[in-house]
Amino acid sequence: MEKVDYDQLNGIALAYMGDGIYEAYIRRHLLHLGLTKPTNLQHRATHYVSAKAQAALIELMLAQDKLTADELRFYKRGRNANSHTHAKNTSVTTYRISTGFEALMGYLTLSDQSQRLTELVNWCIQQVEEGNTNVKA
Repeated sequence: MEKVDYDQLNGIALAYMGDGIYEAYIRRHLLHLGLTKPTNLQHRATHYVSAKAQAALIELMLAQDKLTADELRFYKRGRNANSHTHAKNTSVTTYRISTGFEALMGYLTLSDQSQRLTELVNWCIQQVEEGNTNVKA
C-alpha cells in the first residue's frame, strides 16, 4: 500500500478516515463490554460517536491541554474545512467541531501514530463513562 501524505489531505478527507477508525475503536470497546444486541450496541455507540459527544470530547481535550501543536493544527484543519454536507440533528458549530475531532483521529491514523491514537481513544472512552461530557454512556 502506498503511503498517504496526510499533510496534503484536506480536513474533510482526514475526517472521513477518522470517523471510521474512531467508530471501529468504539464498536470494539462495546463488544468487549459484552454487548451483543445490535439495537443496544447502536444506542450505546451514539454516546461516543455522535457529533455532540465528539464535540464535547474535543472541547475537554482543549480545556485540559491534551493535544500537541501538530494535533491541534489537524483538529483546526478539520474544524475549519468547508463541507457541503449539512449537520443532522445538531448545530453547524457542533458539526464543525466534531469534524475537527474526526480529522484529528484521521491524522493520527494516517501518520502511523497508533499508540497516541489508542491513548486518546481510551481517554475519550473514560470521559464518556465517567459522565464528563454531558453525554451518558
